[in-house]
Amino acid sequence: MLLRGIISLVLNAVALIAVAQIFDSFHLDGFGTALLASLILAILNIFVKPILVILTLPITVITFGLFLIVVNAIILMITQALIGSDFVIDGFGTAFIASIVISLISMILNSVVRDMR
Repeated sequence: MLLRGIISLVLNAVALIAVAQIFDSFHLDGFGTALLASLILAILNIFVKPILVILTLPITVITFGLFLIVVNAIILMITQALIGSDFVIDGFGTAFIASIVISLISMILNSVVRDMR
């Protein structure tokens, strides 16, 4: 269980690094910062995201769940605010698109690792 969590954190850090390579307006200072961002994202997803989901439930239902992408972008923006100058996202639009790409890359990496077992 602990190993699965560590692998998930590392894979999410790799996804963050990949997004930083794709977008000029998404800046990360190295793998250590990506690992820290991955840890903070995990903590925020456990504690803050459920609150945001409940608060935005009406609009999430109206948009058939697509508003959850906005919630993910908000969590990503909170993460970059907590880390500071080592992790910079230039605007909400970048965070919105980056949250989609991070989710896709993480999903692919997790499926590849799962298939290797």
